This record gives sequence, structure tokens and C-alpha cells, in this order.
Amino acid sequence: MSLNSKIKLEFSEKYDSKHSLDYYKKHKEGLGRRLSNWREQNIAGKALKIAGNPSSVLDIPCGAGRFWPLLSEMPDRIIYASDYSLSMIMVAKKILDSYIVSRIPCFQASAFSINLKSDSVDSIFCMRLLHHIVDKEHRMALLKEFNRVTRDTVCLSLWVDGNYKAWRRNRLEASRNRKGYQNRFVANSKVIESEFFETGFEIIGQIDFARYYSMWRIYVLRKKRS
Repeated sequence: MSLNSKIKLEFSEKYDSKHSLDYYKKHKEGLGRRLSNWREQNIAGKALKIAGNPSSVLDIPCGAGRFWPLLSEMPDRIIYASDYSLSMIMVAKKILDSYIVSRIPCFQASAFSINLKSDSVDSIFCMRLLHHIVDKEHRMALLKEFNRVTRDTVCLSLWVDGNYKAWRRNRLEASRNRKGYQNRFVANSKVIESEFFETGFEIIGQIDFARYYSMWRIYVLRKKRS
């Protein structure tokens, strides 16, 4: 068993059928959430264009398939989807359009240990995972695994500093004086970008959800050629 296969995030077991369905629904409820989802889909689409509209994509973690319609807009794209939670995958298959579901082979896997051969896909599409990985060693393991599986690019989102939301969150966390396990973190952009470089990537693009206001940013990375 590889070291990566032993890495497990502490919140990853919570996504049973109910939690998975609730996760899918929360992005559809209320005007604010719907607008946020629209914007996130919009910038994810821009990231895919920067990545060269890849012909094959691995969506990991795929969650309840929120981005599958976007990924399916390119009719000849080969799409794979994976999540640590089998319940998430089952909810996606149950709720989403059958034509979209029929296009996407799904498998259960940890993003730290992906059961695919090296250079299996043109791009890895990873939304809303990296901001949960506080431990640098774990981030590096994840990025190295992505570098192994992709043959070209990675599109990933995370929280970054240098904006109002990050400033407010840091003030809130300081006032709480919290200790112990944290399952979310705001990345120092210079630090995270150096980690991309250390794990064999170069940055070819970045898109902010709302510059100077929101923490969310999507980076588009390209695998460095040896």
C-alpha cells in the first residue's frame, strides 16, 4: 500500500446519502447560492478554455456531479468522474440527466491515490478540495498524484489571501482562538504557487471569483516537460 493511499481527510466520511443530496441541493437553493453557482460555473468554463479545451478530463472529487453539464458541453470530450464518497456518485447518477450520466464512467477513489495509469487524461478538474488540505505534506502528495495522472493540465480551485473575505476570515479565526484540527485554510498565494512549481507544474492562468472580495480562485496549471 502506498503512502498516499493512507491519507484521508477527517471530514471525508460524513458524506452519506443524505449529506450528499443536501450538498447537491445547497447550490440550487436561494438567489445568492444560485448566483454563486452561476459564477463558479462561468469561471470554471474559462479555466477549461485556458487549459485548451481538453479532450479528456478527470473530475475529482466529482461530488454530486455539479460540473458534469459544463464538462459535457464539448460533445466529443471523454469525461471520467471519481469521488471518495460512493454516495456522492450515486446521487449524481440519480439526479442528473441520463444522457450526461451515460457519458461519464465513475469510480470510487481518493484524490491522493487515483486508480489510473500515468498520463491517463489531458486534464484534471478539481473544484473545492484543496482549501480543505491544511497540511503541506498532504497538499504536495495530492499535487504529485495529479502530476502523475495528467498528461497536460490541471484546473483547481482554492481559497487565497489578498482579499476582503480572507481578511475577515482571519480576523474571525483569531478571535475564536481555535486549536486542534482545522479542515479549511486560506492559502498564501506565493506559498501555494511555489508548491505548484515544486510538484512539477507551471501556472498558465488564474481566475478570481470576485477579485479583491472573494477568496475563491481557480488556477490552471500545466505539467512541466522534462
